[in-house]
Amino acid sequence: MRTRSILMAGSAVAVAAAGVALAYAWHSEIAPIPKPTAASFDTALVRQGATLALIGDCRTCHTTPGGRVFAGGLAMPTPFGTLYSTNITPDPETGIGTWSEDAFKRAMREGVDREGRHLYPAFPYDHFTLTSDEDIKALYAFFMSREPVKAKAPANELPFPINIRLVLAGWKLLFLRETRLQPDPLKDAVWNRGRYLVEGLGHCGACHTPRNLMGAEKKSRAYEGGEAEGLHAYALGKASQAPVPWNAAAYEQYLAEGFHPQHGVARGPMAPVVENLASVPREEVAAMATYLASLAPEAVGQAKTTGPSQTVASPPSPPQSAGVQTATPAATSQQGSRLYATTCASCHDAGRPQPLGAINLSLSTAVAGESPENLVNLILDGIPAASGATGPVMPGFATTLSDRQITDIAAHLRAAAGKPVWPNLGATISSARSARQTQQAKR
Repeated sequence: MRTRSILMAGSAVAVAAAGVALAYAWHSEIAPIPKPTAASFDTALVRQGATLALIGDCRTCHTTPGGRVFAGGLAMPTPFGTLYSTNITPDPETGIGTWSEDAFKRAMREGVDREGRHLYPAFPYDHFTLTSDEDIKALYAFFMSREPVKAKAPANELPFPINIRLVLAGWKLLFLRETRLQPDPLKDAVWNRGRYLVEGLGHCGACHTPRNLMGAEKKSRAYEGGEAEGLHAYALGKASQAPVPWNAAAYEQYLAEGFHPQHGVARGPMAPVVENLASVPREEVAAMATYLASLAPEAVGQAKTTGPSQTVASPPSPPQSAGVQTATPAATSQQGSRLYATTCASCHDAGRPQPLGAINLSLSTAVAGESPENLVNLILDGIPAASGATGPVMPGFATTLSDRQITDIAAHLRAAAGKPVWPNLGATISSARSARQTQQAKR
């Protein structure tokens, strides 16, 4: 009798707990509205929204290669499966055309769509929750005044139980904190603006912070480096391993122009970020740069002494033989040194200024960093020419260099930088080649 009573009590507690969890996870639908006309929005507000959408990198995630802008459908592989971005044009059937501003705001801050479904945190609402009412209003005006595109995103490819959206409520309970940033009275307006953009819409920490087993950012290790599409998103601030410390001027040029002579070229997932920021008012980029530089106080101090038009001294380049050509450096008997001299030196040791010249690799974080992913992918894929724009270009060597040769070049570069050889280099090369083949097969 006593056992039966205990079982009944336990069952009652379990049912009650399940009910509380369901009540917490459940969100009701927000009623649809007739699609607003583009003319109903103030043009200045739409322009403001356009800038904010560029800072938020919305176009990158919600557009497939060669597809209609903001129509969604971009495949986003994650450790838990493949997600597909949604259509955020104002199409009433497949986009957000029937969303009210309140529904849009809920999605931005709570990660819940108009129908009441939880959104996967690949949509970085854990950052967007910091966005002000005014800026959400501007973003809503911008998106609702775009041309509607009828395009339904493919179904996500996720295993059970992650494919049950209600379980995301547990993730949010643990990791989502809906809040707004309050200005720091000890900092100036530029720094506070930069923090608001970097931590909020810019969601820089989403890539540059390591994540835990549940895919949430490790806030205690903010900006210590993360993973993004098979590449390493470098550590920023105190944990940065850049041979030359970043300062505000360097960040501003890199973010606005896509390269910096002492830090190299933005590529991989960072390339579209800087493409977007290139169209953002420079003062917004400068504010972001000011905040990013403040993550490493020593770099801020350096910035004060160097200034925007000055640079930190670079390592000397080999003598040029004629014009912009460079004398081939003397190679040692080591295979890596010989390969570097014949394959890389004519560009990387020429001393030509960027964007047409190549960075001196002694300055490269890809060489100095803690992991070899970025250097390996650079060697395999190179840097494709940007259509219609002047920018850095590098040939890919995937079909001309063997794994052994890439290993030798990397070992040579690490030794030249005074760094130990990466212990997992061979596995990284194999993994990068495999990922490359998979991507090519999908095209």
